[in-house]
Amino acid sequence: MARLFGTNGVRGVFGKDLTLDLALRLSYALATYYREGPLLLAYDGRHSSPLIASVVKAGLNAMGIDVDDAGLVPTPCLQYCTKRLGYRGGIMITASHNPPEYNGIKVMASDGVEVPREDELKIEDIYFEGRFMQSKGIGRDERLGDAVDLYLQGIRSLVDVDRIRSKGMKVVVDLGNGAQAVAVPRLLNSLGCKVVTLNERIDGSFPGRGSEPTIDNLGELASSVKANGADLGIAYDGDGDRSIFCDEKGNIYTGDRSGALLVEHVLAKEGEEQRGKVKVVTPVNSSILIDMVAARYNAKVIKTKVGSVEVSREMVRASALVGLEENGGFMYARHIPVRDGAMSTALMLEALALMDEPLSSLIGRYKRFYQYKTKFPCTREQSSSIIDALKGTSSRVETIDGIKVWVDDESWIMVRQSGTEPIMRFYAESSSEQRLKQMVDVYVEKIRSLLG
Repeated sequence: MARLFGTNGVRGVFGKDLTLDLALRLSYALATYYREGPLLLAYDGRHSSPLIASVVKAGLNAMGIDVDDAGLVPTPCLQYCTKRLGYRGGIMITASHNPPEYNGIKVMASDGVEVPREDELKIEDIYFEGRFMQSKGIGRDERLGDAVDLYLQGIRSLVDVDRIRSKGMKVVVDLGNGAQAVAVPRLLNSLGCKVVTLNERIDGSFPGRGSEPTIDNLGELASSVKANGADLGIAYDGDGDRSIFCDEKGNIYTGDRSGALLVEHVLAKEGEEQRGKVKVVTPVNSSILIDMVAARYNAKVIKTKVGSVEVSREMVRASALVGLEENGGFMYARHIPVRDGAMSTALMLEALALMDEPLSSLIGRYKRFYQYKTKFPCTREQSSSIIDALKGTSSRVETIDGIKVWVDDESWIMVRQSGTEPIMRFYAESSSEQRLKQMVDVYVEKIRSLLG
């Protein structure tokens, strides 16, 4: 690994890129970075997670840092408890949606949000230069037993529990063999929902449908929703910070389409007195639909680079209420400005309860946008050349992250170099399916010719 941190924490194939030696040395670097505790540590359901957690905890303790262990919990649970209980920082052992052979280490600040990019560089410098502090003795190692209870209490405090309970909704949840299995069923039961679970057994091999929920692998969820006459279906990723929604007809929605409804619901909750004051943060590759919904409430939309860390940190900087990504990540700052699949679930249930309409009807009101994504093998040098070449193809371009080229007011393409792999990601969106195909054909051919 040329550098430690990628787009979202330190990740790699366990035993190859992410070794126990690396985990131990990183724990020394983290001890040096934090200087003192207490820290909160937790892990997801991957097979290697408890082992990595034990090594990281041992390294921190050996440097004199006190550590409380929350055990197996969703990433947002660790983040919420880090902030709520006043820890100096938090460490989560997870590779989120990556395949089973991967694992990772996410590092949180005292506000529960991943440390800023500049602090990642500080940690890397300490690690690579071996500038570890002197041990202050043996740190305390204790168990935090009520993390999930505290997390769910926090979520319920922000929604109209009585209104949700009054509807008695039936919900199918595809837990993806992941960490939300310890939290979401309890949340739904406490909200008076009739719950049907899929892939509820935590298993680091993710045998059900893989660790990342996508439109292509959620057929069982869609079928179960229809077969059970459910009001809603929800799927989560491996560490439970993202959620993908399915309506009562079995239609699966992309994160920014369901996110548009959540944005509208949250903005409406704020009331007229907050109109024009609320900010929404989203990456530059999110749908135009988000801008349209925000405009109805005169909310300011702030665009960032792709990545949840960029969105969360900009939310903190700008005191924004809402953040979201097209991959199903939704952040609600009144809870904590990080992705949280369980908080998103509670908000969606509240939206359905208050609007008293089915999800298909609510989302069906929004203008349809057609989207396309692909990727190309590409070095950083080739990526820079392609971005330079695309700058001259339109009078309207954005270079927040890679380059976004506007073809018209409702059509754009975007390319950016991956932060973790030698590939270039390609995105396109248009309100016209025909225009989308035309754009994709033209720009994909142009990129391929530039790649040779």
